[in-house]
Amino acid sequence: MKVPIESDEEKVEAPEAEAVNETQNQTAAEAEAPAQDVAEPEAELDSEAEERARVEAAIRAGEEAAERELASDAGKLRAERDELAKKLAAVDDDIAAAKKQAAEATERLARLQADWENYRRRTAAERLAEKERAAEKLVRALLPAIDDMERAIEHAGATEGNEQLKQFVDGIDAVHAKMTDVLAKEGVEVIDPAGEPFEPLAHQAVGRVEDKEAYDETVAQVYQKGYKMGDKVIRTAMVTVTFGGPKRPAPEPEGDAAENK
Repeated sequence: MKVPIESDEEKVEAPEAEAVNETQNQTAAEAEAPAQDVAEPEAELDSEAEERARVEAAIRAGEEAAERELASDAGKLRAERDELAKKLAAVDDDIAAAKKQAAEATERLARLQADWENYRRRTAAERLAEKERAAEKLVRALLPAIDDMERAIEHAGATEGNEQLKQFVDGIDAVHAKMTDVLAKEGVEVIDPAGEPFEPLAHQAVGRVEDKEAYDETVAQVYQKGYKMGDKVIRTAMVTVTFGGPKRPAPEPEGDAAENK
């Protein structure tokens, strides 16, 4: 068996080879150390980016949720607003309808009041007219009796020397006076226009008398007295009228007459 024998050159080369290997290993270790130092900050940066991304995502999610909530609340508020607007419009319509009904009721009430006032005045006027017609009818019925009394008194006055007849005529005259007083209280006035201007509405001319001294169209004689109630003539006076005399002067205006006074 042969044992290898190392030469002196080989013994010298072995330590050198080990030294080279150590140097290479040290260099490789030194090269790997900076690579680890660079990887660690990059990992930290990625973690921070992820954290920021998560925060931003959370913020966006919160904002979107807030927007959705605000949109929902705004929708509810708009719906409530629209509902209130409808109710307000309905209330306005009710108020307008109520005002219209009130105006119509007021107008109807005013018409009813006017109708009632007209009816009250009309019925009062009708009652008064009916009363006047009844009184007028009674007066018309009494006028012939009054005329007979007046003629009897006038005829008896021409008779003298009979005391009993005189007393009888005085009694008739007293009754005549009482009757005319009652008629006067009821608004009946006697029309006895002797010497007054002729009035066609109140006088009935039954003859003409020539008289150059009296004014033309003057009542000369009254054959039958007339009567009126208020402003209504219920019987015209029967008269004779003059002619041939001077014209009657025109009456002075009321203002001039007042100034002359």
